[in-house]
Amino acid sequence: MDDPDELAPAVRSILSGARERASAARGADGDISVSPRDLSAAFERADAEDRVPLIAEVKPTSPTTEGSREDDPVALAEGMVAGGAAALSVLTEPGHFGGSVDTLERVRDAVDVPVLRKDFVVDEAQLDAVESDVVLLIARFVGDDLPTLLEAARDRGFQVLVEVHDREELERALDAGATTIGVNNRDLAELVVDLGTFESVAPHVPDEVTLIAESGIGSPADVRRMRAAGADALLVGSAIMDGDVAANTRELVRTEAGGDEATADGDDAAAADGDDAAAADDDATETTETPT
Repeated sequence: MDDPDELAPAVRSILSGARERASAARGADGDISVSPRDLSAAFERADAEDRVPLIAEVKPTSPTTEGSREDDPVALAEGMVAGGAAALSVLTEPGHFGGSVDTLERVRDAVDVPVLRKDFVVDEAQLDAVESDVVLLIARFVGDDLPTLLEAARDRGFQVLVEVHDREELERALDAGATTIGVNNRDLAELVVDLGTFESVAPHVPDEVTLIAESGIGSPADVRRMRAAGADALLVGSAIMDGDVAANTRELVRTEAGGDEATADGDDAAAADGDDAAAADDDATETTETPT
């Protein structure tokens, strides 16, 4: 695990809280056994339907956003699914993100897509807090315990998203047997977002590994950029939570199909404008205005 001094204060606080919750969870009776909804199949369905495979995140607040969203999380989740999200991510970290296991349970009961538990798992005992389809393991937080935690999660039936930030963490994730990897564009030292992080790591990810771009994706242009760099799917939180979640989700998941349609519509409109101009002025031989 990285030296805590190399982490942003908010991240150090999150990690400290995770360890406290892990300590409190130790000794609980029984291990969870999960029958998960298939995340890869959900991504494949989205692709087949010309939707960008997207994990939309129910995130009431975070250390990098101002204020919080008080809407019913279930209503937000249902809006995201209606907008075309292939899967959902639900925060269960309470202190900094306003999440809870109760929220995850309610959301998972209400939707039929895979649900990722977004939390900061540093101990096997935390895996038994709540059923989900996918759990997150952050390579930088779990360090050398990654192989053990990955196996423990799979033994319970979970699918596992292993999050990395650089080439070194990627290699550790691959060595541990990770088959779904997320590259987080947010630096944990300064909390600065750089989409180039994904672009620098993605070329080194084997083709058989499902690759997810995380953080900093806020527009259709960002979606296209991450997809061009090799993202099989995207995880988006703040950009969807800010406003109408169904409309925001729809804008992002329809980016690729919408872009093609928009180009075709633009060409048709340009042709029509040219015909109208010619008809209006018999002396005109060509139009000089072009769209910008």
